[in-house]
Amino acid sequence: MNDQRGTPLADRMRPRSLAEISGQESVAGPESFLARAIAADELPSMVLWGPPGTGKTTIAHVVAAHTRAHFVAFSAVLGGVKEVRVIIEEARRRRIERRTVLFVDELHRFNKAQQDAFLPHVEDGTIVLIGATTENPSFYVNAALLSRCRVVRLEPLAPSAVEALLRAALSDSERGLGGRALPIDDEALALIAHGAAGDARQALNLLEQAALYSEAAGGRHITAANLAEVATDPVGRYDRSGDEHYDLISALIKSLRGSDPDAAIYYLARMLANGEDPLFLARRMVIFASEDVGNADPRALAVAVAAVEAFRFVGQPEGEIVLAQACTYLASTVKSNRSYLALREAQKAVRASGSPPVPKHLRNAPTKLMKAQGNAEGYRYPHDFEDHHVPGEVYLPKELEGRRYYRPSRQGLEARLADRLARLRGAAVSEE
Repeated sequence: MNDQRGTPLADRMRPRSLAEISGQESVAGPESFLARAIAADELPSMVLWGPPGTGKTTIAHVVAAHTRAHFVAFSAVLGGVKEVRVIIEEARRRRIERRTVLFVDELHRFNKAQQDAFLPHVEDGTIVLIGATTENPSFYVNAALLSRCRVVRLEPLAPSAVEALLRAALSDSERGLGGRALPIDDEALALIAHGAAGDARQALNLLEQAALYSEAAGGRHITAANLAEVATDPVGRYDRSGDEHYDLISALIKSLRGSDPDAAIYYLARMLANGEDPLFLARRMVIFASEDVGNADPRALAVAVAAVEAFRFVGQPEGEIVLAQACTYLASTVKSNRSYLALREAQKAVRASGSPPVPKHLRNAPTKLMKAQGNAEGYRYPHDFEDHHVPGEVYLPKELEGRRYYRPSRQGLEARLADRLARLRGAAVSEE
């Protein structure tokens, strides 16, 4: 047996070929572009984008082992442009005999000006660049450099793929834990596979810790109880400024809009568990109450605003109950975005029409001079009329007379508003 105790299990079990890479079949499968590129020894520059533990560094190592190019690994955390220039100069001298593949880990740590150092050398073929990043390349990679690279997206591993990796580690006597003959409960295996949140490294690290704890405790069996002793809270990856933050808030808002309270409360709970600012979530629900519920249920805005104030008053953890009430109400109630659309239509009109004069009968007239100029002359007070409405009165500037920006829907209370406006305008009730 060779368990290489000084080397972490995750590193020992790193795949040595594309065939050993689990859970990324579209990227590393036998019919993938990467497999064809390695077979033809014609590797393009690329950016490997994905969460931690999904195989970015592994793919780089596989490339190093299966191409005839010279391979150089570099970390943007530990080095700078000065070191890059030395690497590129060596690549230029080597180019007659062998190409150089430069693997840059944490590429997003270089700002876009620093990334310019790679551009001419990728362009002229001095280096084949493989950049690895956990951040969205659209925002963190120089556009000119990105246009010269193929973006390869790696997804979090499915629990089934993680479970396969764990079983392989338990049975592999050369690199894994096979020589220790440690069986594992199905429950414990499932807990690791699901709790790792798609991160193979995290899963293998946890398995190794559980194995060491089990052995130290005199046991020969990895159980869920072992995991409870070595595991931290499995809240997954989260970065308030990263893709996961934006993906989760997008899912929450779309679940609210889609009237799915179960999905909405799940995403709310997930973001809270990951340490999201509760007031950020409350503010988004206030916006949603106007943008997506609107006049179909005006109480929604009152509920959302009350949730903000109640949370500030109560604090955590009980304040999360307040957010849950607002979340489930907003998801369950009727929806209309007609106020939001009215604003957008009016804003377009403002941009298109400039600043036409306000009709004189609507202007302010606090002084004799302003009255003498005709301001407020002819204004009729709606409360003096039946239905508190002046038939035929014009309020828009002359150039925009007759325009309609707000078109109420037939949802909830807004249907009553539609009926009233139709009656006052002498128009047929809209069926929208």
